[in-house]
Amino acid sequence: MGGRGEVSVEPEGEGALVVRVSGEWKLEGTVPSADEVRDALVKRSPRRLRFDGAALGEWDSALVTFLASVNDLSRERKIEVDDSGLPDGARRLLRLAEAVPEKPGVRRSAVRASFVERVGTGAVEMVRAERETLDFLGEVTLSLGRFVTGRARVRGQDLLLFVQECGAQALPIVTLISILVGMILAFVGAVQLEKFGAEIYVADLVAIAMVREMGCIMTAIIMAGRTGSGFAAQLGTMKVTQEIDAFATLGISPMEFLVLPRMLALVLMMPLLTIYSDLLGILGGGLVSAGMLDITPFQYITEGKRVLTATNCFAGIGKSVVFGALIAFAGCLRGMQCGKSSSAVGEAATSAVVTSIVLIVVADGIFAVVFNFLHI
Repeated sequence: MGGRGEVSVEPEGEGALVVRVSGEWKLEGTVPSADEVRDALVKRSPRRLRFDGAALGEWDSALVTFLASVNDLSRERKIEVDDSGLPDGARRLLRLAEAVPEKPGVRRSAVRASFVERVGTGAVEMVRAERETLDFLGEVTLSLGRFVTGRARVRGQDLLLFVQECGAQALPIVTLISILVGMILAFVGAVQLEKFGAEIYVADLVAIAMVREMGCIMTAIIMAGRTGSGFAAQLGTMKVTQEIDAFATLGISPMEFLVLPRMLALVLMMPLLTIYSDLLGILGGGLVSAGMLDITPFQYITEGKRVLTATNCFAGIGKSVVFGALIAFAGCLRGMQCGKSSSAVGEAATSAVVTSIVLIVVADGIFAVVFNFLHI
């Protein structure tokens, strides 16, 4: 994606390191720091360091700043530096930067940015992030179109594997949470409805709440924490180990081969998990009703069937499909945006969960307004 610089440090021969810089190195984009190079110098103690800029895209002073930092680290350890692999313009600017002594107090870290500058930087970063999100959404849409027309390179074996991961393997946690949520709803309703002698309406409360809202929302939140973060971690690790770059080099679209099966699997499994959650939540409410209110299972089921309509059922199932798409989208997006360090993988997984939950809550609010407007 545009505006994202990348760096990798690899051993080259005996006592030598090669620092490869690639992508776009711009001040308004995201560029890595020299920490990875510093760690490699400390760990390997090389005698010689070489720059490789063959895969560089557009660049500005952000690249020169990085190169100057690496040169300073090498000079401190008396390491010979070979910059012949860099563009001529970068080499000339690097020579100029080294020829003019640095004035004290001019580094960015020593000067606190003004409020206007921080707001501007934040706005630029927000616009860049939105552009990346729209690019990803467009690529996913095109990949889905190729899948529908039978032109996408998606292995059925991979799709079945992700279906199992998103479906069968998620049943234990969905079972536990759904039963507990149904029991909690029934307990809270029983405490209040007993005051009015309307205990039978606990069945109405649990059935409608689980089918319309709680079943799909709780399942979505579970899958966001369990599966969405997993997608982000898997793709982020592949980004760190350069497996995604290898797919692109081989002419295989990472969107079709990696992202599309994960999204299809979660979208397919979410409605089934939601139906399963609805039934278990109603069962949990029935257990509390039988224990606290002496409502027989027949009375509970009869009252629940009376208030449940096809509209209520399909409203919850329809929302679950959208929630599944949002979770898969957020997880895969954060995974593909992951940096190339081990800490970046954890950050991508965390960001995927936060983004998924925010999108779920916003989407559910929109559904509530639309359903109310349509009298559903």
